[in-house]
Amino acid sequence: MQAVYLIALGLVVGCSTLKEPAIPPQPDSPTSLSAVKTVEATQDKVDGKVAAAVTIAKENATKPAIVTSELSVALSLLDKPSDSELALARQRSEKATPADYEAARKFGAHLLASLDDAQRKMETDQKEAARVSQLKDTKIAQLNADIIRIRQEASKDIWTMTGCGLAVIGALLCGFVSPKAGTSVIVCGAFCGSVPFIIGSAYFAWIAGGTLVSVAGIGIWHLYEVTNSSKPYEQPKE
Repeated sequence: MQAVYLIALGLVVGCSTLKEPAIPPQPDSPTSLSAVKTVEATQDKVDGKVAAAVTIAKENATKPAIVTSELSVALSLLDKPSDSELALARQRSEKATPADYEAARKFGAHLLASLDDAQRKMETDQKEAARVSQLKDTKIAQLNADIIRIRQEASKDIWTMTGCGLAVIGALLCGFVSPKAGTSVIVCGAFCGSVPFIIGSAYFAWIAGGTLVSVAGIGIWHLYEVTNSSKPYEQPKE
């Protein structure tokens, strides 16, 4: 029986795979928008402080002390440049031609635009990552619900088959052994077959309570019968 259900589960999963669209690949990006916004806000704050320090240094070009101090503030907010970048900047300063400085400014503007494009792409990837992650969570929840449903159906069928088997055994007992014994087994079979419906019923508490009361009543009645039958027989007095 379990093998049949495993085969059925495989067929269900296979059919659903053919019918349902595949989940797209999830971008390598955070699924939370707050994480992206936090990084962007921190980077914007650093960029603003660097730009402010450099602007003040430019405005006070005739005051070397202020220029040096403001540029030191800007450098404290930046990473240490590589040796190749330092060599390129020194070469540019030695030549000090307008063309070199214009080319450097154009490169900076192009690099800033590229960073803005990369930031917009990161935001788009974040939204797609969140969407795909939600699809995966929904799929996992659906698969878990299918597994629970199949387990419940398997348990229900086991109880049903047990009830049918007890009913057959009870019928054989009624025919070949004793109607009383066979009837008891048939009643047990009927109870086994109804167990899944009793457990899933909204009146489970009432049914369970009634069953316990009935069993207790039968036990008390049986005890009473046994006690009375064990008393010695007394000859009635004339």
